[in-house]
Amino acid sequence: MSRTPSLNSPFLLGFDDIERALDRATRSSSDGYPPYNIERLAKVGALPERLRITLAVAGFTLDQLEVTLEERQLVIRGRQQDEKERVFLHRGIAARQFQRTFLMAEGMQVQGAELMNGLLSVDLVRPEPDRIVQKINITERE
Repeated sequence: MSRTPSLNSPFLLGFDDIERALDRATRSSSDGYPPYNIERLAKVGALPERLRITLAVAGFTLDQLEVTLEERQLVIRGRQQDEKERVFLHRGIAARQFQRTFLMAEGMQVQGAELMNGLLSVDLVRPEPDRIVQKINITERE
């Protein structure tokens, strides 16, 4: 099934990237693991307003988690290994791998990531852009 472009107005020039981003977002995994929150944190002192993504990653250690930026996508991966020497009488906590991908807008930057009490938090900021007014000279042809 083909998708009809929603940004086909003649006044929207160069928005092809947004179309592709919307396509990518709709195709992303709908798996609910691990659960996550996204919150907006107000500006506090020298810290700018920011977004915080918090994932519940109980059972994962620091060396089993990876946060990367790949072509404007924030990718968070968790890899656990099955421990062969352990013998379980009941296993209710599975060793799972996961990958969560968040598409980031142009200009968004990762401020940092922190693991505390089984929660991985990643802070994102968008620096205020400089307001630039540029005069375009008009040439006359004869």
